[in-house]
Amino acid sequence: MQDSVTGDRRPVRLGVACAFVLLAALGTGTLAAQAPGATDWPTHGGDYTNQRFSTLKQLTASNIRRLVLREMVQTGTERLNGLLTTPIVQGGVMYLTTPFNQLLAWDLKAHRLLWRYEHKLGNYIPCCGPTNRGAAVGHGMVYMATLDAQVVAVDAASGQLRWAMQDSDPDSAYSFTLAPLVVGDLVIVGTSGAEYATRGRITAYDASTGERRWRWYTVPSPEEGGWWGNWRQTTPWGDTLPRDLAREHTDSARYSDAWRLGGGSVWTTPAYDPESGSLYFAIGNPTPEYDADVRPGDNLYTVSIVALEATSGKLRWFHQYLPHDEWDFDAANPPVLLTQEGRRLLAHAGKTGWVYLLDAETGAPVRRSEPFTAQENLFVRPTAEGVRRSPGAAGGADWHPSAYSPPLGLLYVPASHFPMRFRHIAQVAEAGKDYRGGTEEEIKGEPTWNTLTAVDVVTGEIRWQHRDDPPVTSAGGALVTAGNLVFSGDGLGWFHAYDARDGRELWRFFCGAGINAPAISFTVDGKQLVAVAAGGSFYSGNLGAAVMIFGLPSRARAGH
Repeated sequence: MQDSVTGDRRPVRLGVACAFVLLAALGTGTLAAQAPGATDWPTHGGDYTNQRFSTLKQLTASNIRRLVLREMVQTGTERLNGLLTTPIVQGGVMYLTTPFNQLLAWDLKAHRLLWRYEHKLGNYIPCCGPTNRGAAVGHGMVYMATLDAQVVAVDAASGQLRWAMQDSDPDSAYSFTLAPLVVGDLVIVGTSGAEYATRGRITAYDASTGERRWRWYTVPSPEEGGWWGNWRQTTPWGDTLPRDLAREHTDSARYSDAWRLGGGSVWTTPAYDPESGSLYFAIGNPTPEYDADVRPGDNLYTVSIVALEATSGKLRWFHQYLPHDEWDFDAANPPVLLTQEGRRLLAHAGKTGWVYLLDAETGAPVRRSEPFTAQENLFVRPTAEGVRRSPGAAGGADWHPSAYSPPLGLLYVPASHFPMRFRHIAQVAEAGKDYRGGTEEEIKGEPTWNTLTAVDVVTGEIRWQHRDDPPVTSAGGALVTAGNLVFSGDGLGWFHAYDARDGRELWRFFCGAGINAPAISFTVDGKQLVAVAAGGSFYSGNLGAAVMIFGLPSRARAGH
């Protein structure tokens, strides 16, 4: 180890009118990296790297203005908290999840619903409303992690339930919001719930049977090395932290069991390197978020990037870029695996407002970017009176995925300027009850906006930045293509295409509902298409229930 510093679940068959997106025939669970000319979107991040880079290039700056809505598929969901899903596309079938854990398979050529699986939810206690970020596919099955902390496997051809496993106790506020990842014969998931009295965990299940193969806790027990860490006064990047280490050491005996409810959510799907066999996870905040006094020490492995051995779940290294976090700067953006001059690196966009670049083999710091959002009172402790801080809890780079263009060497980071006022309030931990140790409050009259920033990963410099106008408070994720286009949506419902090189807006379309999800690109009958879910968000009342599919007009030839 290295420290670099159950119920009725019948599949319901419906007609064309109901839904959109999901995948079909899958043989093995091994997903090759997306090769030039790849036509599908086989995993949450496009491929194992999480780059969200499509090698398709029929769509370019010269023809993007001709892009039209080719298909709109209603999910048929009655209750919504926004569609956060990334569609999976394989062999002409799209697989899609809804916020309340319905799973749909849509035939992209016949334009009809193949099947709908409805998970019968038990009790669930999600922090930020019902959400789900997507499915995974492999071994002839589709996998979904649910709000009531189950993992289910559904037959990809029929929609029949194959197996279901209860991962954790939903009455204690454990839940799943991420898209699983299939690696070989494993299905890998990580829990949410660090706004409550929980202890995060990452688990691998046998893809065929659902048997648990390994589990790794995001907060280590004393027998696992403990979560005290090295009692750092600074971050690995040189930022001084307002810690009274003498007091923390004194209090460590009093709070020796704090790790048992130490938090550490896994909000997003990891990256995976087949060559090294390493999984790369972003780990969220410690619990309680705003009361660090009751959890002395560095609070490993929260607010960290960790590398695990995929076959065993053993820790290879961790990089805690913010020890003893008391600001909810949880690592939520998906890690992105990339290569520079033959060196394997890992990029992560933080809620702090920086992009961190690490050595993927060791976790050692390589560089930190220029700030991509305003930073104010970044490491000032919350008080009973309240402290205004930027980025706020919904600011910086949250879960909305970034995208990376290997030809350009640019990482495209969706972020929000959303200052908040933070207060410290002492609390007692109770199972299933909110346990934040304070509050986060929107500031009346405070302007907020979204940004999309191109960060040069070689230099850390900001190459360009686009700011939404009028201001909105939720952002969609990013997609970049070999045609030098970046796609991203906003909370009002506009879906944008930008020139990946200079940030010029080239095209936009109003989807009628806020976009809080990332786009994907794929082909049907040789034609490049782009799809995005438009369903609003937790911060936007502009709700909807559709996935929009765009392409060039059927009579137009790509490139003309």
